[in-house]
Amino acid sequence: MTQTPTNQQARAQFTVPPKHPMVTVLGSGDALLRVIENAFPAADIHVRGNEVSAVGNPEDVALIQRLFDEMMLVLRTGQPMTEDAVERSIAMLRSAENGEGGTEETPAEVLTQNILSNRGRTIRPKTLNQKRYVDAIDKHTVVFGIGPAGTGKTYLAMAKAVQALQSKQVNRIILTRPAVEAGERLGFLPGTLYEKIDPYLRPLYDALHDMLDPDSIPRLMAAGTIEVAPLAYMRGRTLNDAFIILDEAQNTSPEQMKMFLTRLGFDSKIVITGDVTQVDLPGGTKSGLRQVQEILEDVEDVHFSRLTSTDVVRHKLVGRIVDAYEKYDSRNGQNEGRSGQNDGRSGQHDSRSRNRKS
Repeated sequence: MTQTPTNQQARAQFTVPPKHPMVTVLGSGDALLRVIENAFPAADIHVRGNEVSAVGNPEDVALIQRLFDEMMLVLRTGQPMTEDAVERSIAMLRSAENGEGGTEETPAEVLTQNILSNRGRTIRPKTLNQKRYVDAIDKHTVVFGIGPAGTGKTYLAMAKAVQALQSKQVNRIILTRPAVEAGERLGFLPGTLYEKIDPYLRPLYDALHDMLDPDSIPRLMAAGTIEVAPLAYMRGRTLNDAFIILDEAQNTSPEQMKMFLTRLGFDSKIVITGDVTQVDLPGGTKSGLRQVQEILEDVEDVHFSRLTSTDVVRHKLVGRIVDAYEKYDSRNGQNEGRSGQNDGRSGQHDSRSRNRKS
């Protein structure tokens, strides 16, 4: 792509190599082009044959130029570009332009990092924070993935666990969750203990079915190569040569978190995932996931990866819902603090009134 400056405007032109059909660059029905146009409303983007030109302010044109360069790098790997991938690429380039997060990774590096390929699909990170989370799992023995729902915390950890098992880095995978009741009582559910606990572990089974041949899962579980169990079953064990994932860790007590972390054996790796905004513990019980951040933040070989609403890879509305709840909680937290102070003063007044009456 060549760039020509003019009075307060810049012009850039990009030629798509003949081996890449224009539909792979512009999208079906120009869907990808519309995403770019919506992201840069002040720029004029024109397409003629296999040439794309952009005219606008120098900052926008420079970003558009970088965007098309990154798109071509992705397409050369054989991976198609999607509307979501283009939107995330633009967001990453803008963050780098603004100096946010000290990013050195490019969109192409993020979008083409394959973790696991199975059953005709490839699992890879979709955002910069997800890539850093996956890289941290490779580099550290204990990794915490903390963030809101839909950010891929558990799914990516599961993919890394299966990858480690297939490459014989570990001999087994252990998946665990605290069986904490979210407003319902286990005792009222029908069935045996295992049938009562099964719904809590079902998301882990679902992820396994996405990554392994379903017929092989019962065999691997029967052999102990894959174990899915409630957190309470970890007590007293030493877990060697294993990839261990603790999911929904916000629902552990501080004592449970300490118990789990001290299960770590030789040649093992632990990934702990959770969302500290969705704690289902009984009132007054502190979340072990919240406390452990204060305790282990500076411990060597322990890493905390924090994901945000921008890393949500579900429906776009999920990210907006997460943001809305965060704003509500921050407003309400201040109001509750003030009302709590008022309640304290009124309580003192009531006490004095009672004393006078007596």
